[in-house]
Amino acid sequence: MTKRVDRDWTNEAVRRIEADFNRSADTHLIRLDLPRFPGIALYLKDESVHPTGSLKHRLARSLILYGLCNQWIGPDSLLVDATSGSTAVSEAYFARLIGLRFVAVVPRGTSPAKIAAIRFHGGEVHEAESAGAIYAEAQRLASEQGGHFLDQFTYAERATDWRGNNNIADSIFCQMAREEHPIPSWIVCGAGTGGTSATIGRYIRYGRHPSRLCVADPEGSVFHRHFADRTVTAPPPGACSRIEGIGRPRVEPSFIPEVIDRMIAVPDGASIGAMRALSARLGRGVGGSTGTNLVACLTLIEEMAARGEQGSVVTILCDSGQRYAQTYYDDAWLAAEGIAWHAEAERAAALLG
Repeated sequence: MTKRVDRDWTNEAVRRIEADFNRSADTHLIRLDLPRFPGIALYLKDESVHPTGSLKHRLARSLILYGLCNQWIGPDSLLVDATSGSTAVSEAYFARLIGLRFVAVVPRGTSPAKIAAIRFHGGEVHEAESAGAIYAEAQRLASEQGGHFLDQFTYAERATDWRGNNNIADSIFCQMAREEHPIPSWIVCGAGTGGTSATIGRYIRYGRHPSRLCVADPEGSVFHRHFADRTVTAPPPGACSRIEGIGRPRVEPSFIPEVIDRMIAVPDGASIGAMRALSARLGRGVGGSTGTNLVACLTLIEEMAARGEQGSVVTILCDSGQRYAQTYYDDAWLAAEGIAWHAEAERAAALLG
């Protein structure tokens, strides 16, 4: 028989999370005018300003509230999740907020800065041999210790209310309301769990907006292959990406390709080059997944300009570059990994103006 969870404890846990949300301002929407493309503006939804520094702050809050309200989480629960890093940072933050222990199962090679951030927020780190091994290992740890597997890759698309309730799509459209092109021609995001793309794609359809959703995907990921051919469920042998947080070696349960209008596959070198160019334009560092998003944005903007279209393109600034000082911002590390990025940085910088 499943142990019943004390409703008073659940009420207090939810109150603490909602109070934390109430203390937080919405994230900024940064406008970039593009001199080479008059009539087209690029907007960056800056998710790096969340208390835990990334887009995954929203997901972690939703996942833990989902577990609480389903009565899957109690006062003695160990929380466990499989993650490449950023989600775990945010999950550690919320676990500590409600007084619970949290263990992140991460693939070996996750950036040291992310591991340090997980531990800073009170989380523990358990390394698995590869990105493909984290799921079973997280499930094993949760089962053996009577804990709750948060399972972001399954629940991301359902834990967030895609109709509104201040989700990221609702926030974007509200903040765009007074711009000259308030309804974006395109919204661009990456896919790790698939939760963000599912939320935005559903919201667009629920609001009957003409906006289209493009998902920028690392070249080594399976997602863009599955989008093109639903029978493909794994990338070819040896395919991999060094862009943390997006792209996966398997089709995740939360990835909903039907709500996506287009996918653009992006080589790692292009992601890093665009990341470097955007960081120079903004005067502060952004992460690799933001670079992936930017490559797709610039592709769409060039196409719009070629057709004589005007409008707005919105994408997500996923996290700060501080977490990647020892990787994406280390020229020696990039050279050792064989990632050629200089030409891509020059191209992105020219397009950004």
